[in-house]
Amino acid sequence: MKDASTVSLRQPSAHEHIAIVDALYRFGAGQDLRDRALFESAFAEHAKLDFTAPAQRLGATIPVFEGRQAIADTIFAAIGGLDTTHTVTNPRVTAYDGENASLFALVEAQHLPRGDHARHLLLKHIYTMELSRHDEQWQFERMRIDMVWLSGDPTVLFPAAGI
Repeated sequence: MKDASTVSLRQPSAHEHIAIVDALYRFGAGQDLRDRALFESAFAEHAKLDFTAPAQRLGATIPVFEGRQAIADTIFAAIGGLDTTHTVTNPRVTAYDGENASLFALVEAQHLPRGDHARHLLLKHIYTMELSRHDEQWQFERMRIDMVWLSGDPTVLFPAAGI
């Protein structure tokens, strides 16, 4: 994957734009549908997912997740007892050269303990992502998640959080 600063500002076709954004839809829907294969299809083998700043704001210290397997293992362990819904808005392809792309989006993620929907954690994030084409599918090489706001109980996602 090229550094984002070296990726051309050429605009993708409508078809390519949809294909790039589809990686983000697979990421969210994979969690919401508890479909690990769909979730994993969004990530390149050696991808990195950085959720460190939101986790810290929620009272937890976590590393950057590295590798498709580790990302999926960690996320699915964290949401194993939750019902989630992810809503993607404002997806913008900010760089594109035909093989690499950068993507920006706002994502709202609702987390509810399965069996106890009286508690919740609603998160609004800015996602910045770098993707590359793998065969006919776009996958994340790097994903950074930054929190805009939250509403609810952080212990829904991080039970040991000391907030």
